[in-house]
Amino acid sequence: MNIIELNQRFDKLERLLLSNKIALTFEEGCEYTSLKPSYMYKLTSSKSIPHSKPNGKVIFFDREKLESWMLQNEVKTKQDIESEALSYTLKNKKA
Repeated sequence: MNIIELNQRFDKLERLLLSNKIALTFEEGCEYTSLKPSYMYKLTSSKSIPHSKPNGKVIFFDREKLESWMLQNEVKTKQDIESEALSYTLKNKKA
């Protein structure tokens, strides 16, 4: 196995370990969301992302809340939209 393959496997293991933690540090939160630290600081300072500061300085993230935040504003597929439109039309059809 070459160095590149080892690094890829190591990165995969790190991501797997992160997905099992409940509380993530700021750096782990950035890694988990793939967001840059400067943008994460902007989100935390504007209170746009759920986070905790137990001692008033160090930032932590609840992994489940972070996942929920990342999955908000889901974009529906064309099929979902068409199905909803058909259901609405049939339900509100005037006789």
